[in-house]
Amino acid sequence: MRDCNVIEDNPVRVDVTSAFNLQDLDLLSYDLALICHSGGKDSMAAMLWLLETGFPKERIELHHQLVDGTTSSLMDWPVSRSYVDRVGEAFGIPVFHSWREGGLEREMCRNGERTAPVSWQTIEGPIRTAGGDRGGESTRRKFPQTSANLSVRWCSAYQKIDVFARVLTNDERFQDKRVLVITGERAEESASRANYLEFEPHRTDLRNGIKVRRHVDHLRPIHKWPESKVWEIIEKWRVNPHPAYWLFYNRASCRGCIFNGPDEWATLRTHMPDAFYPIANYEAEFGVTIHRHLTVNEQADRGVPHPCTLEMLLLAESTDYYASIIVDDWKLPPGAYKRGNGPS
Repeated sequence: MRDCNVIEDNPVRVDVTSAFNLQDLDLLSYDLALICHSGGKDSMAAMLWLLETGFPKERIELHHQLVDGTTSSLMDWPVSRSYVDRVGEAFGIPVFHSWREGGLEREMCRNGERTAPVSWQTIEGPIRTAGGDRGGESTRRKFPQTSANLSVRWCSAYQKIDVFARVLTNDERFQDKRVLVITGERAEESASRANYLEFEPHRTDLRNGIKVRRHVDHLRPIHKWPESKVWEIIEKWRVNPHPAYWLFYNRASCRGCIFNGPDEWATLRTHMPDAFYPIANYEAEFGVTIHRHLTVNEQADRGVPHPCTLEMLLLAESTDYYASIIVDDWKLPPGAYKRGNGPS
C-alpha cells in the first residue's frame, strides 16, 4: 500500500484566532468526530463534553495510540488499552487502536535503522500497515528528553501525533468527508499548551486537495477548563477514573513517563520494580539520562513512594481492566489536584 505523507498538496488554512467561539461551531456539519483518548481525565472530559452536546453517537469514534506498540511493555500502564476499550463498551462507542511497530522501545533503541511503520485497526477488521520504507537510516539510542521541543521530547511526536496522522492519511474511509479531531489539551497544564488554538485545521487537512480530498479540523473543547471542571463532568457521568489516579498519580500518561517526578520514580521502584529497572538499565546502557542531570535512580532516591494499595496495583498492572467503568458510589481519586510534572 502507498505510504502517504502526513501532509499532501497544499491544504487550505482557514482564518482561526484566539477569538474562536465554541458555541458558533456547527458540530452537526461533521461526518465523524474522532476523539483521541488516552484513558486520562482530560480526554475523558472531552468525550463527555461531546456526548453532552447531543452529537450523534453513531458518528463518534475513540482513537487510542499504543505507546509501547503490541510487543513491548517498557513505558505504558499495562491496563490502559483495556481501560479505553471498556470505556468504549460502556458508552457504546467504537474504539480503534494504532501504534508504531515495536513501540517506543524499538524507536529508542534504533541503531542504523529507519523509523518503524505504523499499524492500525480498521473498521473492516484487518490490521493495516504503512510507512517504514522511506527516510534515511539513523541512530537514536536514548530516551525522549524532558523538553517542550517535540523533536527532543519525541515520544509524543513519534508514538502519538504522527501515528494518528498516518491513520488519517492512509485510511481511505476518511477521504471526501468532514472529520473533526478532538483532543483534551488544556491551557492550565503549561505555558506552551496555553498557546494552543482551540480550533484549527488538523495537520492532515486536505480540503482543497487535487487527487485526494479530506476536510479535517482539530478542536480542543476543554482548552479553557480548570481541572475542577474536568473532575466535575467525570463525577456527573460517574466514570471510574483510570487506575493511575487511584495510585496518587496526577496524570494517566505512561507509568514510566519522562515527566515523572521523584515521588513517581520512587513509587515505580518500590511497587513496580519490573517496570522501573528496565528503564534504569537503558539509561546506564545509553549513557544518556531522561532528566538532564539525574538518573531515574537518583530521582527515586529523592522521592517518597505513593501509598498504593495492592488492589489498585494489581488492576493497574493487569492487561484486562476488570473493574467497573460506571460506578454508583463515585469518589474523587487521590491523584486529583495533585501537582506534579507534566508536558511542556
